[in-house]
Amino acid sequence: MFYVKLNDDGSVDRYPYTLTDLRRSVPNVSLPAVITDEVAAGFNVYPVTPAEQPAPDHTLNFDRIAVLRDGAWFEEWTSTPATAEEIAERTAAKSGAVRAQRNDLLAQSDWTQLADSPFDADGKLAWALYRDTLRMIPQQTGFPWNVNFPPIPGGN
Repeated sequence: MFYVKLNDDGSVDRYPYTLTDLRRSVPNVSLPAVITDEVAAGFNVYPVTPAEQPAPDHTLNFDRIAVLRDGAWFEEWTSTPATAEEIAERTAAKSGAVRAQRNDLLAQSDWTQLADSPFDADGKLAWALYRDTLRMIPQQTGFPWNVNFPPIPGGN
């Protein structure tokens, strides 16, 4: 559970905040093993009802904030457009991750193309097509954000 830490004037000092943060902020104070909401309130720390995190979107930056409503604290998510540089960085990172996954699948299936693999000509061809499809993943229209990996031949 997250908490909000308030300044003496009631403004938000820090969110999200944890009870571990509270313990670290008062090293010379003996706090009980279990910190109740009442004890935390004595340090201007209040529980926040969480909100579901929005679905990832590489074109947006998300921030969580704590909002006071009817005497209780609630989490809200705000979004702002990502800059072109942020989008480019995220796209490059995602592209690298997808390529790494693809390369791992290729490496795991190298053995299927060896002369002594247990497959007949049709089985070997199915694996060769699978591997060719893996190699073409960067050419998919939605790459790297919407990628369809081919099914493993034989369903294994």
